[in-house]
Formats: sequence, C-alpha cells, structure tokens
Amino acid sequence: MIPKRLSWISEARSLLQGRAPAQLVLQFTDACNAHCPQCGMRASANFSRSRLQVEQGKRMITRAARSGVRALSLTGGEPFLYQDDLFTLLDHAGREGIPYLRTGTNGFLFRDSDREDFPAHIETFVCRLVASPLRNFWISLDSASLEVHEEMRGLPGVVEGIRKALPLFHRQGLYPAANLGLNRNLPGSDEPTDKKAFDSWYEDGLRRFFEMAIDLGFTTINFCYPMSSEDATDGEDSLYQATSADRVVRFTVEERKSIYRALFRVIPDYRKRIRIFTPRSALYRLVKGQEGAGTDYPCRGGIDFFFASADSGRVYPCGYRSDEDFGPLEEFSLPARSEAHCTRCDWECFRDPSETLGPLLQWKNPVGLWRSWKQDPDFFSLWWEDLRYYQACGWFSGRKAPEKPRLQAFHRLFPVTGGMDLPAHPEPPVQPSV
Repeated sequence: MIPKRLSWISEARSLLQGRAPAQLVLQFTDACNAHCPQCGMRASANFSRSRLQVEQGKRMITRAARSGVRALSLTGGEPFLYQDDLFTLLDHAGREGIPYLRTGTNGFLFRDSDREDFPAHIETFVCRLVASPLRNFWISLDSASLEVHEEMRGLPGVVEGIRKALPLFHRQGLYPAANLGLNRNLPGSDEPTDKKAFDSWYEDGLRRFFEMAIDLGFTTINFCYPMSSEDATDGEDSLYQATSADRVVRFTVEERKSIYRALFRVIPDYRKRIRIFTPRSALYRLVKGQEGAGTDYPCRGGIDFFFASADSGRVYPCGYRSDEDFGPLEEFSLPARSEAHCTRCDWECFRDPSETLGPLLQWKNPVGLWRSWKQDPDFFSLWWEDLRYYQACGWFSGRKAPEKPRLQAFHRLFPVTGGMDLPAHPEPPVQPSV
C-alpha cells in the first residue's frame, strides 16, 4: 500500500508518461429507493436489480488497484442501501492502496430528522464514514426549491435532515459536497417559453441554488451535466441506466448551450464563498462542442478512465459506450496507450478531467501544445484559472475545511474572466427564497 502522503508521486509519474491517473467508476448497485424522474434507475423503473457481492467486489477492486487505478468511485443506484457491504469494499480499497475514494447518497439517510435519536443515529453514521479511507462524499440535491427537490426524490423531510447533519459531519472532519444534476426543475418555478426569458430564468435558478446550498452548510458543490438527449429513453441509450426519457433532463442543443453558459457566468460570483468542482474551461468546451467545434482533448474513457457495471462486473470505456467491452474487471489490465477521440456525450465524470488534464498530457509535444494555444487562447486562459482555483481549494479534499483566505485571494486575482462572448460583469447574486 502506498502512503497517501506519497501518492502524488504516482500521479506525477503518470502525467510524465502522457497518461492521466487511472480512474474507475464501479457501480456497486443499480437498486434505488428514490423516485427521481431524471434517472432510469428510480425505484419505479421496471428492470431486474443487481449489486456486487462482497467477495466479488473485493476481487474486482484488487485487480483495479494492481492495474494502476488511482481513483475509485463506488456509485449506484443508492450505494447506502447496503452500507455494511459498501464500507467493507471501501476499507478493502484503502488497504489495496487506492488513494482517491468517493461515494455518495440520495440523502434518504437524513429523513425523519425530528426523531429524538436522529443526532445519535447520524453521529454513528458519520463516525463510520470518517473511520473509512473515503476521501470525498456527496449528497444529491436537484433544485433551488426544497419542496421541488423532495417531491422529485420522493423523500419528504430530507433537506431539513441534511441541514441538521452537516454540522455533525464538519465536527468530525468530513465535508460533504452538494451534487446537482442540471435539470429543468432546478429553478423550482414554471419554465418560460421565450428563449431569452429561459436564459435569465435558468441563471437565476443557479444563483438561488448556490445560496441555498451555502445556507444549508455545504462547503463544496459539483454539477453533473444532463445525461439524456432529445430522443433518450429510460436507461436504454447507455450502459449506465441513469439516463431518462423524462423531459426534466431532455434539452435541445440551444438549451444545453444556454444552461452551460449560465453556469459559466454564475460560477465566478461564488468561488470565494464555496468550493466549486466544475471547471469553467470544460463548460467552455461543451458550448463549443454544441456549436460543432472540435476539442483538442476528447474524453479519455477507455484509455485512462473506465466504468464497470453492477449487473455483469465487466469493464467498459464509460457508462455510455456499451459496444466496447474490456471483459471482466477481475481480469482487467490498463490498455496500451491510444489516442482519445470520443465526444459522444456530455457526462462530466470523464469529460471534465479529460479537458482539465489535457494540456498537461501534451507536454511531450510542445509544437502541438503551442498550436492548440494559438487556436483557442480563451480555453487556455480559463484552464490556467481553473488550475489556480483547484489549488486554492486544496484540490477538493473532502477531509479538509475550505480555507477562506485562499479562496478570497484567488477571487482578487481572478474576479471574473471572459470567454464565449460573455459579459465581463454578471449581475449580482440574488437572495434565496427558501
């Protein structure tokens, strides 16, 4: 097992070899107890559910670690439906030396917060998380309206439970992230039909979401991009069943550009108040992609990043490309390096790190790097800004509180940047209505 304080050496070695530190998203289960319309794994979806058995999961994780995987996300469904098994697998991954471990929840654990034993119940859960080798923990939120979020999830009372639980997490030294999948219900109000009104409506919803998350006590936010296209079907257009046919996550090309632009505009106003994992350089590239422009740094799924499904235990380049099967995870080895090429989806799990790490991986080709910069200097300006911000955020360790002086110092250095023909000075943030 590599001591975590030395793990950066392994990451640096990968970059020097022109490869990103290997990442695996391992679907622990596709079972779920929430009713989210934006996900094909919701409780009402009609398909046979699966989950990894402990011994099988251990073998898979061991193989992944020995193949060079440095980051492991254990995802669902809802992973904490089987939390004893989940903790066993987390502990095993830590013993195998995987330094970056991540998982999360739909929040069902935080219901019934008016119970007398709720603080003790959550304290026990938090202590168990803290005792594990977990680095980052997320809690899902869907809307700037608490009522809309709970209605979408079918989990009444969960938000008040989150509000009460977060101080208990922080006291134990764990700082959960709010995880939002961009959707039409984010603003929590009726959607306008006018295109111009849609833009301002969505941007206002994002600002209210930030204010709500900060008010609840979150110190970190991550955004997931829509996992469905205009013609999506429930879980049928991808290997990972999180896609949905519901209109709540079906956007036209122009609407996608609008929501990505809105998030791009809003992020600078909040970077000094809360850690925001979503890189603006990746949002910039997504908008360019919607406009038909290519990228110098396509997704590295199938090269350095991989997905393994709960039902088969087999490895794929990502949760989308079901036609490329690497075989059982228990027999997996990292493939020989090949060139990245895929831009088939917007999913942030692999696209964001591919864009962020892309220029670092191009160091052996300085002429190509120079040409990339000449072709799109706005991207490189944003990329440098993102790297400086990630540094100010302590590289987003969920085991460390945000350092407000570093965030404020970053904000003074990068108050706002341009790109995408956006206004240099966005409107001031609005106050939440919660």
